[in-house]
Amino acid sequence: MREIIVITGPTATGKTALGALLAKTLDGEVLSADSMQIYRHMDVGTAKPTAAEMLGVPHHMIDIAEPQEEYSVARYINDAAMCINGIKNRGRQPILVGGTGLYIDSLLSGRRFARRANEEQRRKLETRYDTQGGEAMLRELEKFDPQSALRLSANDKKRIVRAFEIYETTGQTITQHDEETKKLPPRYTATKYALTYADREVLYKQIERRVGAMIDSGLEAEVKALLDMGVSPGSTAMQAIGYKEMAGAIAGEYSPEEAKAMITLRTRRYAKRQLTWLRRDDSVRWITWDKAPDIQRAAREILLSR
Repeated sequence: MREIIVITGPTATGKTALGALLAKTLDGEVLSADSMQIYRHMDVGTAKPTAAEMLGVPHHMIDIAEPQEEYSVARYINDAAMCINGIKNRGRQPILVGGTGLYIDSLLSGRRFARRANEEQRRKLETRYDTQGGEAMLRELEKFDPQSALRLSANDKKRIVRAFEIYETTGQTITQHDEETKKLPPRYTATKYALTYADREVLYKQIERRVGAMIDSGLEAEVKALLDMGVSPGSTAMQAIGYKEMAGAIAGEYSPEEAKAMITLRTRRYAKRQLTWLRRDDSVRWITWDKAPDIQRAAREILLSR
């Protein structure tokens, strides 16, 4: 069984280019691990690879959902696993490329997600939270899952509702579910490579240039088109960095220049969180750039290490 090669790291570090080159060299196919590239009509702000950047290599898990949809980690795991199995059945090398750490780790680990309640049940729980408040629901949660009640904040509506949802749907607490999941064997074997810069300021400069390029390439027009399609500003897709801020500018909440500054700042903060996530994983092999990515050198290093 071919193990999966993972190319990850913070935004603007050259993951797309390295993943495509490796896939072309190894007779492989690329699988996206980006939580926003899954959505159709969202190309500029998610930095989807162009046809030229794909180097003629098949890319999967891109443009598979409408922006109005709620796309979960559990759904990603199911869809991505089917893609990986197909790639392996074709005798080709799967290469997982992207910066959404939760998607990558959940896919590789074998983690299972408890089934969701129906929409009506979930809405009732959300209304209950809005009516009773987080503190009251935490006190109730403490009766059947004291560990979760202790861990969660009263302001964390999403996780409190999810804790009740799992218990009412399965009869199992979220704590029990998580403990059982941790004992499962990995779904796939993988070697992870993470890209970064030796100097954090170089990364921030790259991010600044990327944000400028996205705006010059029509990010505002892309967001307007999504809004005209009826995509709600509160939808999951529109919470992506770049889309949320530009939607606010379009609504007149602030200027386009202020939106650009907000996008840059939030992308920098996101990159910092990505690095923090990756540094907790001792299995990651780091590839560090100096002033700019050297994709050819990195590909050679990876190929020689196999």
